[in-house]
Amino acid sequence: MIKHIVMWKLKENAEDKKKFENAKIIKTNLESLKEVIPEIKYIEVGIDSKKFENNYDVVLVSEFNSFEDLEIYQKNEEHLKVAEFVKSVAESRIAVDYEF
Repeated sequence: MIKHIVMWKLKENAEDKKKFENAKIIKTNLESLKEVIPEIKYIEVGIDSKKFENNYDVVLVSEFNSFEDLEIYQKNEEHLKVAEFVKSVAESRIAVDYEF
């Protein structure tokens, strides 16, 4: 199994919305991918609650059977649409993928 974890710091304002509004859109859009991409075995999206200065704003935790399935997910048209929006509202991104 592969765990794919991504975190984003969002811009204060982007796409005519505040950071928290965009975080909710990201959460909804990423979680909806489970219904259209069968390679996703598990997905969870969290929005930071504490608001400490160094915290990231949104985290994605997802699981796949293999790196091949992760690649299928990453190239999926629906995922690419979500990723395009995320890129437009994010100021930075970090990620890790590992076997467990």
